[in-house]
Amino acid sequence: MSERALRTTPTPRTVSGETLARCGALERCGLWLSEHTAYWCPDAFSFALLAILVTYLVGLGLGESPGRLIFAGGESFWLMAPFTMQMAMIVIGGYALATSPPVHRLICILARIPRTGRAAVAFVALFSMVTALLSWGFSLIFSGLLVRELARRLEDMDYRAAGAAGYLGLGSVWALGLSSSAALMMATPSSIPRPLLALSGLIPLTQSLFTLPSFILVVSLVGVSIAVAYWSAPSPGRARTAKQMGVVFESLEVSIPPRTTPGEWLMYSPIVTVGVAGFFGLYIVQVFRRLGFLGGLDLNMCNLVFIVLALLFHWQPKRFLLTVARAVPKTGPVLIQFPFYAVVFGMIAGTRISEWATHGLILLSSHNTYSLLVAGYTIVLGIFVPSGGSKWIIEAPSLLTAAVQHKIHLGWVVQIYNAAEAIPNLLNPFWMLPLLATLRIKARDLVGYSMLQMIAHIPVVLLLAWLFARYLPFVAPIK
Repeated sequence: MSERALRTTPTPRTVSGETLARCGALERCGLWLSEHTAYWCPDAFSFALLAILVTYLVGLGLGESPGRLIFAGGESFWLMAPFTMQMAMIVIGGYALATSPPVHRLICILARIPRTGRAAVAFVALFSMVTALLSWGFSLIFSGLLVRELARRLEDMDYRAAGAAGYLGLGSVWALGLSSSAALMMATPSSIPRPLLALSGLIPLTQSLFTLPSFILVVSLVGVSIAVAYWSAPSPGRARTAKQMGVVFESLEVSIPPRTTPGEWLMYSPIVTVGVAGFFGLYIVQVFRRLGFLGGLDLNMCNLVFIVLALLFHWQPKRFLLTVARAVPKTGPVLIQFPFYAVVFGMIAGTRISEWATHGLILLSSHNTYSLLVAGYTIVLGIFVPSGGSKWIIEAPSLLTAAVQHKIHLGWVVQIYNAAEAIPNLLNPFWMLPLLATLRIKARDLVGYSMLQMIAHIPVVLLLAWLFARYLPFVAPIK
């Protein structure tokens, strides 16, 4: 069955001054930001188009030739085509898995735990971040469906705040977990580009992800995020529910039409489902045995696991196919927007914009200021290139060159990048797309509460990045 969203045009200042005066400080900030961003924030697609124009003007301002900027951007339009398909499969596979009977029952059980709207928002925030440490793709879809189920059960839960909480995994700790593009790349010799390998050598995960400073950073971000999510969530009477926003959810259960011909037997039989799932299960085991868990856990493997489990949990191929048919329309925004962001990436990586940033970072930084400059540079660049792995390729030469020069712990450099890289996700609606497709709302509905989280995260990341960069001992590159 389909979902539909009947929406009305938002207007600014819908929350009265008297109402705001009765709220706590964080709740007041959340309401004010949410109402105003709902009115002023552009949609995700217009944000992508604006990013192209802003990057082009920045390049011109730095002295780059117009022709080179245009050529580098236009040539990169299809650069992310494989990655676009991977993202579309995250939506399809994640939706098919999360709506399968066993996983959906788990979501329903989890949704019975919170008793109030505020507790539900904090619960979603915790779940989103914990799952993102394992897989950011699964976190987006599962958290979105958890929000939907909570919206059915709790009439005092603000749907905007809960949706933003479901996005916190991507806006806080995902890159500090097992799906960290930068950390996994630098720990795998075959994945490190040769220039980077010659510069920094191998950086094992025991020097990046699995360190005490990294653990402290994760715990700090999780704690701050949950506190902000709880205290900024509107209290009963001021919450805006899914029903008030015009979002109507229908049952996720798939109705299978009866079999009419003998040729349809296989589509209704679990025999082929179990056989194919077993085939791919053995393949997955072989990959992990050969490469290790961390070495084999990439985006393609996550997608394959999602799809195989979804196929198995739906039991009948017909049920699985009908579920996939529901998920495919949700991929539309993903498919059309990624090529435009690839243009931004091409203009930065294919011109001297990246070189100027490198020289500026080396000239302006010192041992004491390096971490602050790196974090700030990563946050700003992340607004225009919202891809952790691709952006690391752009930034790594300048970051690692300056780090070696200033004797900064190289594993901590990776973690500074990882923590700062997630922050602009709270502003840029790029990675919200799979979640928005699940929740059936617009990016502008969530950005107010995610901006409030961003304001809280920046000082935490800057302080801890600076503190540990000063005192962690420099380790010579492992060639």
